[in-house]
Amino acid sequence: MILKFPEFSRDMHRGEEGAVDELLARVYGSDVKAQIVHALRRSGAIAGEVVLPYKGAIVGYYALSQMRAPSGVLCLGPLAIDPDWQRSGHGRRMIGLLAEWARISGKHVIVRTCEPFFARAGFRAGPGAGVSLAGPEWDQSAGDLIFPTAFGKT
Repeated sequence: MILKFPEFSRDMHRGEEGAVDELLARVYGSDVKAQIVHALRRSGAIAGEVVLPYKGAIVGYYALSQMRAPSGVLCLGPLAIDPDWQRSGHGRRMIGLLAEWARISGKHVIVRTCEPFFARAGFRAGPGAGVSLAGPEWDQSAGDLIFPTAFGKT
């Protein structure tokens, strides 16, 4: 088996949107997730997009968006690792770096799932059923979680 090592994850560059769309389609089998990303961009909800490059290609991606409420909370998604790169720890490392950033910066990052993958990457049970959290402890008085409108299209 030949081991492949990607470059360091970094902010997505302008012009890489098409490569991200192709990656999302390969991972999810349709353009639904790419359409969510497009809606997040159009609405101005995107707080950041991170890619994992390899020799000019994009093999990993995630988007961070501003929650509609509570203010200042970020949500993660979609997340994609190229099928040929899955089960090699690359996604866990990307999301682990995000979880550590959330802890150090004091930012809350929410993901709408409780999959064990996120626990291995540094997330923990979040405020509400089916939600995982990275960052500081959650203030129960923060109010209801209201995700970006684009997520209603999933």
